[in-house]
Amino acid sequence: MQLHTSQTLRSWTFGLVACFVAACGNDTQNAERQTADQAIEYDIILQGGTVYDGSGDEPYVADVAIVDDRIAGIGDYGSVNARDIFDVSGYAVAPGFINMLSWATTSLIGDGRSMSDIKQGVTLEVMGEGYSMGPLTEEMKQEIVAGDPVIDEIPWTSLGEYLEFLEEKGVSPNVASFLGAETVRVTILGYLDVNPTPEQLAEMQEIVRAAMGEGALGVSSALIYAPATFAEIDELVALASAAGDSGGMYISHMRSEADRLEEAVQEVIDIAKRANVRAEIYHLKAAGQHNWHKLEKVMAQVNEARKDGYEITADMYPYIAGSAGLDAAVPRWVQEGRLSEWVPKLAEPEIRAQLLEDMHVIGGEWENLYMAARPEGIRLVGLVSDDLKSLNGKTIAEAAELRDQDPREVVLDLLVEDKSWVPVVYTMMSEENIAKKLAVEWVSVGSDGMSWSVDDVPEGATTHPRSFGSFARILGKYVRDEGVISLQEAIRRMTSMPAATLRIRDRGSLKEGYFADVAIFDPETIADRATFDEPFQYSVGMVHVFVNGEQVLADGEHTGALPGRVVRGPGWTGWQE
Repeated sequence: MQLHTSQTLRSWTFGLVACFVAACGNDTQNAERQTADQAIEYDIILQGGTVYDGSGDEPYVADVAIVDDRIAGIGDYGSVNARDIFDVSGYAVAPGFINMLSWATTSLIGDGRSMSDIKQGVTLEVMGEGYSMGPLTEEMKQEIVAGDPVIDEIPWTSLGEYLEFLEEKGVSPNVASFLGAETVRVTILGYLDVNPTPEQLAEMQEIVRAAMGEGALGVSSALIYAPATFAEIDELVALASAAGDSGGMYISHMRSEADRLEEAVQEVIDIAKRANVRAEIYHLKAAGQHNWHKLEKVMAQVNEARKDGYEITADMYPYIAGSAGLDAAVPRWVQEGRLSEWVPKLAEPEIRAQLLEDMHVIGGEWENLYMAARPEGIRLVGLVSDDLKSLNGKTIAEAAELRDQDPREVVLDLLVEDKSWVPVVYTMMSEENIAKKLAVEWVSVGSDGMSWSVDDVPEGATTHPRSFGSFARILGKYVRDEGVISLQEAIRRMTSMPAATLRIRDRGSLKEGYFADVAIFDPETIADRATFDEPFQYSVGMVHVFVNGEQVLADGEHTGALPGRVVRGPGWTGWQE
């Protein structure tokens, strides 16, 4: 419940003082109002809540005081004067959550309120998995505009300019980004399966250094997708090393999360060692039932590297299904060039015959999500052709029955007919492994999804529920209902831990002097509501959210405020100014 004391409202005081002076000339009343305004000691007091400061320590009941965009103190502020006082007794008061893997890159352009994430307490979107929104050539800009209905034009070129564009446009959460290794590769090498020359590699490193100076957090890769998959380890080490020169890290959607999982984890560790950088594994998982047993093995690999002094971490989302394109079910050897160049080849008889054979292989050199999920575990969610939209929500097995085709033929034909990468949901993980990952101290949280508004859902669209429920699902299902980890530890994984991993300043904790990014929720009711059948449902239980000291969620409803700012990494040249 929010309480206002009218004589202490600054906007009321400043506006009416001017009015009375001009119209009434009442010097006495003017002086009284100025005195009342001077009596305001704080802008906001969050009173009587249970404070989870992000450290993982036991919570305690206290007040949180905010002045401008910063936390002024934590303690007993019951007798002070404030512009706004919120009675938050019975609620958890935590730092705003950090989404370590966000795909809100274009959804924030369409709707800056970031509805599905703000309603879960997310106050920082970390973007740039493999591909980032800068630097962009003119050709890359045209490709993005052609493939995304949200964007009409791209007025930025560099990654830093993109982030500043979001801030100037107005967004509710703070925003940050990695530089995509694929973006760097395409800028210099295009979409071909080639290795850079020494001169080209040096040029790629300079792109990394420039992005780090603009505030990038480090370099990211997504190595199961073409053309990113064409990058060999020496190239990745060189880019990671350039990021490390100014404190940046390396983060990767690994080359395999399934049949070659152990080798892929080792590659991440080797890159960290050779480049002398911190490294993180995006959405750690063991995909495919025949690979579920490998999770404990790769966690042991990471623990061993950490014992040797290497900072290796990971993040996760709490679902047994992932999401990617239908192109991830097709061998990479056919994917050289742009989508528009290789997709027509899928219809050529000789190529198709070899593809159909390769798609049935388990344990091959490429990440075969077709076999990891099987046709009954691949759900279509992103067909854009009007003739095909009726298949959204159906599995490949169901589509095959409707079309009277082999499921592999359906995969190839839908790519050809839709002329897109066809977003799908791959069900291929286990609930048991989710609990195992949550129990590990070095695993944080990322949605790997957009931040949607249910008001803007395109007709016939569907999506993965992780965009609406990742953070609330952990706090409700895995903390309260199943007791997999404590509430204070879950909050640490969403706040101070990722902030420390990313080396970002003054965020991720409730401490005096830190930015006032605050999530206030009811531990007894926080829960996800989105399902695979009905994904466009907001989570419940989040009561108030503040970003940079400004309220963006009030009693569960968005205020319309857009106070988000760019959050920059350790290499930003502005730190030196």
